[in-house]
Amino acid sequence: MTSQGVILYGPPASGKDTVTSALTELNSRYAQFARLKVGSGKAAGYRMGTAKQLRELEAAGDVVYANVRYGNTYVIDRPGLDSAFAAGVPVVHLGQVGGIRALVDGYPADWSVVLLWCPREVTEQRSAGRGDSDTVARLAAWDATREDLDAHPGVAWDLTVDTTAAAPQDAAGLIDQLLAQRAGAAPA
Repeated sequence: MTSQGVILYGPPASGKDTVTSALTELNSRYAQFARLKVGSGKAAGYRMGTAKQLRELEAAGDVVYANVRYGNTYVIDRPGLDSAFAAGVPVVHLGQVGGIRALVDGYPADWSVVLLWCPREVTEQRSAGRGDSDTVARLAAWDATREDLDAHPGVAWDLTVDTTAAAPQDAAGLIDQLLAQRAGAAPA
């Protein structure tokens, strides 16, 4: 059986962290994929790396996807994914359609692609409410995500969740149910 993974796509503050926490509470087999982060700032939820490590991964052909945002480079790497799949069901957070395509095409797994969405003003409220010091940058990222979606209208979402209407636990339940259906089993 092919290993299952979840891709959560959405703008900043759309609920990727919150829904992932609800998924891990629902079933411990789910775990957020810790991308390699080369740069500074928030370290929680990332594997902090160096430019040298990034070069080594690139030379080995082990970078599945990398993007630059907020002055940092965020990397989805093959060794990291291998470890994440060995441990359970990785939940990968993305904000770029190119990242979805790179992951689905570049790493063999049964990927469930989920769009988490909230309006721009909700991103602003949530960002301010959690004390982000870079809300302006997050709003620019929201705009970039909207432009990215508009530029790629053919993305096939396995599930779409409006996080202003669905509680995190409900979204997690829907995702778990989707994976169970795809695997031909009952949800957790």
